[in-house]
Amino acid sequence: MELNVPAVQEQNGVSRRGFIGATVASMGAAAAATLIGRSAQASPRPAGAAVKPEQISGLRRVKQTLVAPPFTPEHDQVAQGGPKVVEVRMVVEEKLMDVDSSGAKIWACTFNGSMPGPLIVCHQDDYIELTLVNPASNMLMHNIDFHASTGAMGGGALTEVAPGQEVVLRFRATKSGTFVYHCAPGSQMIPFHVVSGMNGAVMVLPRDGLKDERGNPAHYDRAYYLGEQDLYLPKDANGKYKEYDNILMGMPDMLEVMKTLTPTHVVFNGAVGALTGKNALKAKVGESVLIIHSQANRDTRPHLIGGHGDLVWVGGCFNDKPSTNMETWMIPGGGSAAALYTFRQPGTYAYINHNLIEAILLGAAAHFQVEGNWNDDLMSQVRAPGPITV
Repeated sequence: MELNVPAVQEQNGVSRRGFIGATVASMGAAAAATLIGRSAQASPRPAGAAVKPEQISGLRRVKQTLVAPPFTPEHDQVAQGGPKVVEVRMVVEEKLMDVDSSGAKIWACTFNGSMPGPLIVCHQDDYIELTLVNPASNMLMHNIDFHASTGAMGGGALTEVAPGQEVVLRFRATKSGTFVYHCAPGSQMIPFHVVSGMNGAVMVLPRDGLKDERGNPAHYDRAYYLGEQDLYLPKDANGKYKEYDNILMGMPDMLEVMKTLTPTHVVFNGAVGALTGKNALKAKVGESVLIIHSQANRDTRPHLIGGHGDLVWVGGCFNDKPSTNMETWMIPGGGSAAALYTFRQPGTYAYINHNLIEAILLGAAAHFQVEGNWNDDLMSQVRAPGPITV
């Protein structure tokens, strides 16, 4: 019997055509402001088989309720029936967010108010139909580039929405795997929006579910989505992080920090400590946990201290045989990956970017709090600390 994976219960958007033209060398707030105005069940069919446009209206439609990361929307691990249309709605929110306990803040660009944006889940050959809303309260134009889609600019040119507008985009998920999405409004606004938090991920599962290295079914009991984010926050002459009244006022200073390629913070899910302590991810001994990890801008190297990647889909491609028993794996900037691990011991596990400077000093660390009984055969303290006996 196929099990759904629910959202875990413990949870206590300027045109991309400008990218082809000359990149603006510099931009102040005033110049930037000029940019602002600018239920029948389908029959099963072979993977990759096309649906004629007139047939799409006959496909089953499912409204997917998106949830804030690290949680994932309810979904089937194995597709039920033929391709369907997965309807999702995302609202752009420009908001001031806390980054760390020292008072550092960022005017973030977000999908649905979270950094990263929510994970979207479908199966290969399903259609994702997105309604993207840019409320009149926002200052900037936004759009979305889906790395999972097929078509020039990933849908960016078809999803440009000014404040007070919404747009609907539909694309077919022809490739299985994990994929980044992000805002890409043109020229220097592309990196500005991305490092302001405007990115997320799509997980496109194979229709028959995940497979291990031998081709056997691989199931998970829980799934978590971690979005790693590099941030570039300006400081004043005294080394204190600056604060601004709105997102446009801080943009020129932030662009200068971005040019150094040296982030002030590297965090999981928007802030230092967002997934540690009382916000630690939960699991139990014997449970298999799928970790979806994206980094829209910068390379990273995930590592689970005290555990491994039992199965790792490097590059996020579920059609490829997964690597096994990995200690650390790479995710290139603009990419994502998925790793499956079955916890065998209780305790606190640290999941980090194994550039330890970025993990410990800049914030790229999360915790798993695992319940269960200790197994001395796997690890035990043979002798407690005491005097040197040599």
